[in-house]
Amino acid sequence: MLKQKPREIAADVLRRRARGEDYLENLIEAGTARAGLSPADRGLVQELTCGVVRWQATLDWLIDRKTTSRPQKPTLQILLQLGLYQIFWLDRIPNHASVHETVELAKQLGFVSQAGFINAILRSYVREETATRQLLADLKNIQPALGYSHPEWLLARWQTRWDAAKLRALLGWNNTPPFTFARVNTFKTSTPQLLAQWQAEGVAAEVFHRDWIAGDLIFQLKSHPPLSSLPSFREGKFYVQDPGTLLAVAELEPQPGETILDVCAAPGGKTTFIAQCMKSIGSIVATDTSSDRLKLLQENCARLGASCVQAKLVSASSPPDEKLFDRILIDAPCSNTGVLRRRVDLRWRIRPEEIDRLQDTQRELLQRAASQLQPGGTLVYSTCSLEPEENEQVVQTFLASHPDFALVRERQLLPFADGVDGAYVARLVRRHNQN
Repeated sequence: MLKQKPREIAADVLRRRARGEDYLENLIEAGTARAGLSPADRGLVQELTCGVVRWQATLDWLIDRKTTSRPQKPTLQILLQLGLYQIFWLDRIPNHASVHETVELAKQLGFVSQAGFINAILRSYVREETATRQLLADLKNIQPALGYSHPEWLLARWQTRWDAAKLRALLGWNNTPPFTFARVNTFKTSTPQLLAQWQAEGVAAEVFHRDWIAGDLIFQLKSHPPLSSLPSFREGKFYVQDPGTLLAVAELEPQPGETILDVCAAPGGKTTFIAQCMKSIGSIVATDTSSDRLKLLQENCARLGASCVQAKLVSASSPPDEKLFDRILIDAPCSNTGVLRRRVDLRWRIRPEEIDRLQDTQRELLQRAASQLQPGGTLVYSTCSLEPEENEQVVQTFLASHPDFALVRERQLLPFADGVDGAYVARLVRRHNQN
C-alpha cells in the first residue's frame, strides 16, 4: 500500500467532514495517526484542513466567480478549495506546485475528466493573482462576512456591540491558528524541572503572564514534537489549557480542605487546576452528563495525580446532592463563540436559535446549584461565549429571583483585548441568613 501524501489525507479529512462523520479535530487526528506522517507533513495536513474550513465562505466565493455559481460535486468543490487555499493563503508553496498537486490529486480520486476544469480555474487565478488579492482585501470592507469567512447572522450580532476596528480584530483573530499553552502540574513537577525536561525533549516555551495567573504557571509552546509523544506529557507534568480558562478558577479561589462542586466538569482542565490549588486536600465532586467525557476527566485526573476528585455522572433529572458545598463552579454549556479560533468548524455549525435554547439550560444549572451552596459560599458561573444572552443576562435573571445571592464581580475576556480565548466569569456569593 502506497503511503498517503498530506494533500490526499487533507482531502479525505475534508470529505469525511462534509459527510458529517465527526468533528474536524477528531478527523485530523485519526487521519494523521493512521498515516504515520513526519511532524512537517502532519503540520501541512493541519494547515490545509483547518485553513480550508476557516476560509470556506471566501473560497466558495472565489469558486462561484469562475463557475457562474453552478453547484459542484462535493469532492470537486473540496479540491478547488484546497488548490485556491494554497495559492492565496499559503505563500510558502509555489503556485505551480499547488496547481500541479491539486490536478494530480483529482486524477487519483477519480476525477480524471474534470482535471482540465480544475487546472483551468486554478491557472486562471494564478494569472490574476495580484488583482484577486486586491479583491479579497476589498471584500473585507464591502462584505465582511464573506471577506472574513464568518456567518452573516453572527457578524450582524457583533456589529451591534463593537466598532469596526474591534470587529476586524476579532474576525482576524478567529482566522489565525491558535497558540498552544501548557499549565505546569505542580503535583508532578516544578517549573524549573519541567523547563529543563522540555529543553531535553525539544520543546521551546515562553512564560505567559496575565493578571489572573499567579507565578510562572502558564507557558506558550513555540515549537514542539507531537505532545502525546513527550514523556513529560505522558508523565502528567503539564496540561494543555488556554490561559483564559484559568480566570474561572482564580475567581473561585479554592482552598485546601474545602468541599467543592464542579458542574459540567469534563474534560477536567479546570477540575485538575482546582485540585492543584487545593493541594488535593479536601474534596471535589466533578459532574458531567456524558459518560465518555467523564471517562476522559477521570483519565486526566489519574495522569495528573488529582486524587481528591470524585467523578459523578448526572442527568437533568438527577436529584441535587444532599450535602452543601463551600464553593461551586458552573462551566456552563454555551455557544462557544469565544473560541472560534480554536474550534475551527464551529462557526459553520452554531445557529442563532441555539443561543436561546442554551439560555434555558444555563438558567437551570444556576437554579440547581443555588440550593447546594453553603451560606457564605462562593458560586462562579463561567462560559466561553461572547454573547450577553448567555452571560450577564443569565446572571441578572438568576439574581432577580434569588435575593440571597449577590454579584461580587463579573468579567468578560475578549480575544482582541486580552490575547486569549473569549470567556465570561461571574463570581456570586450566598448571603448568610440574616434572621
